[in-house]
Amino acid sequence: MRSFRLGEIFCGPGGIALGAKNASLLAEKIGLSITHTWAVDFDPDSCMTYAHNIVPTEKDKVICADVRHLDISRLQPIDAFAFGFPCNDFSLVGEKKGINGQFGSLYSYGVKILDRFQPEWFIAENVGGLRSANQGSAFEKIMQDLQDVGYNLVPHLYNFADYGVPQARHRIIIVGIRKDLGLEFKVPCPTTPKPITVRQALLENPIPSSAPNQEVTKQSSTVVERLKYIKAGENAWSANIPPELRLNVKGATMSQIYRRLELDKPAYTITGSGGGGTHVYHWEENRALTNRERARLQTFPDDFKFYGSKESVRRQIGMAVPPTGAKVVIEAILKTFANISYFSVPAKWQDQLRPQASQLKLLENSIRYG
Repeated sequence: MRSFRLGEIFCGPGGIALGAKNASLLAEKIGLSITHTWAVDFDPDSCMTYAHNIVPTEKDKVICADVRHLDISRLQPIDAFAFGFPCNDFSLVGEKKGINGQFGSLYSYGVKILDRFQPEWFIAENVGGLRSANQGSAFEKIMQDLQDVGYNLVPHLYNFADYGVPQARHRIIIVGIRKDLGLEFKVPCPTTPKPITVRQALLENPIPSSAPNQEVTKQSSTVVERLKYIKAGENAWSANIPPELRLNVKGATMSQIYRRLELDKPAYTITGSGGGGTHVYHWEENRALTNRERARLQTFPDDFKFYGSKESVRRQIGMAVPPTGAKVVIEAILKTFANISYFSVPAKWQDQLRPQASQLKLLENSIRYG
């Protein structure tokens, strides 16, 4: 059995890690596996969540530290690496400072680890806004730095709704394979013939009453009254809301503000931060979703326990990579190393036309081993 020793920075609560663990279980039948060697994050709550769910018997593998002050020479050798570097400065919402912002240069610590340990492959994740940050120069700089330390790169803009996540979530994932290995990664074909809807994700298999992180948010009386006028799919700007309940905000018409979910569509993007109106709202009840409902839409299992305050848990869930999406990409990486072919699509930077359902019917098992 060949095992890839995985290291992570900016590991968050463990979205990529859980995807890797699930991919590893399937890969064992072809003689490959993934072992979690170390994971780093600066947020204590995220570290507790990761340790409890990913390495419960080896919690010392989780290092709670700021990467800017991390002595990487003391880390154990690795064969695989993952980093969802902070996206704050690359988001399409906000000041969009890109690589010049407070968080924009943190990707470089991932480059340092790649340069030192030379793992055989890595996966890096960020928001779609990375493409346009600093008029595109930020992305070019990041790609060049990753290539310079010895990797062939395949970046792709994934819509995770095409890969079994009940959410329209567009994220850039860069897969790198060390140049000397002579292997070519290909973007796995979408696995979901039809997007999974909110109804399927939240109602067909109800959340158990014993599930953690299921506390209902108490809405103010004003918010409750406002939500009464917002129908499923509408938001604070499109709904017919009385003047006294309208938002008095100039120049801000974000479509997600007090937007209700639609039962028969995937959810809109689950976010980890933001003020009033950004918590994702129930299609019928006059409330925001619980953290457990958000976690379901991010494909975390119901027994995955998040630590910290309600707002901390919300941030962890929204910032995480959906485990189901990570699993599909990592399965494809493992297949690449096992020389097992799989159906793929061209790597692209813009939204793709969904393949015809008849094509997907032939491909729906393409990512599974066996």
